[in-house]
Amino acid sequence: MLLRKIVPALAVTVAAVLAAPTTAAVAAPDRPAATAPAPAPAAGNSVTSTAAEIAAAAAGNPVIVVGGLSGIASAYGPLASRLRVDGYRVWVYQLPNLGLGDIPASARAFSSFVAQVRASTGAAKVDVVAHSEGGLVSRYFIKSLGGTSSVGRYVSLGSPQYGTYVANIVKFLGLGSCAGIVACQQMSIGSSFLAGLNDGDDTPGTVRWTAVRTLQDELVRPVDNAKLADGATNVLIQSACPLRVVGHLGLVLDGTTYTVIRQALRDQPIRPNCFAL
Repeated sequence: MLLRKIVPALAVTVAAVLAAPTTAAVAAPDRPAATAPAPAPAAGNSVTSTAAEIAAAAAGNPVIVVGGLSGIASAYGPLASRLRVDGYRVWVYQLPNLGLGDIPASARAFSSFVAQVRASTGAAKVDVVAHSEGGLVSRYFIKSLGGTSSVGRYVSLGSPQYGTYVANIVKFLGLGSCAGIVACQQMSIGSSFLAGLNDGDDTPGTVRWTAVRTLQDELVRPVDNAKLADGATNVLIQSACPLRVVGHLGLVLDGTTYTVIRQALRDQPIRPNCFAL
C-alpha cells in the first residue's frame, strides 16, 4: 500500500522536473567570498579581469550561451552579464519549443542562429557555452551539421553527453516514453540519438572542447555521463573544490564554475577558483 502511494508521487515529481520552466535568481558579482580570506590567485585564476584581458575578449569570438530543456532565455541573463563584464560579445539562444522537441531539429535551428551571429559580427567563428540539453544541440551541430568550421570553443555545463537515468526512470514509473517529450526520449541512456551522436570521435575538428560537471547534479545521473572522450578537457568542480555544492541549474550561476568557463574561453589552464561568488 505504501509503495502505491510513493510511486505516483515520485512520478509526478520527475515529470515536473523534466517539464517545468527554469527559474533562477540573479547571481552575485564575481568576487572573493567576504566570509573567508582568499589566497593569492594562481596564474590564470584571477577573480577580476585586467584591461588587457577585457580588450582581448572584445576582439575575440562572439559567445553564444545555449539554454537547456525548458530553459527560458532570461534564466541565462546572469551568466551573459558576467561574460559581458569580461568584455565578450554575448548572445543567449533559447531552444525552439523550450527544447521539448527533436534535438537534431533544434540543432538545425541553432545552425541558422550561428550563421546570423557570424554575419552580424563579421566573425569567422563563435564560442559556445551550453547548459544541459543545449550541450547536445550544440554538439550535434558541430559534429553532424558542419559546425566544426564555425565554432572555436565549446563549453558544456552538465550536459548528458551519454544520457541520464532521470530520463529512463520516467518510463520505468509508468508515464510512457518520457511522458511524450521527444528530447527526454533522446536523452535516455541507450537512445538511438545518443548512439549516433557518440559514434566515432567525441571531439571532431579543431574545436577546443571542455565539459564541466558537478557531483550534486540531480538531473544528469550518473554524473560522469557529462564527460567527453577523445581529448576533451573534463572538469569536475569538486575535484578542485570538494566543499563546493553546485546543482544542475547552479552550474549557470555558480562563481567557481564561471571561473572555469572564463579560463576555457581564454585557452588558459583550468584552475577553478573555489572562493568565487
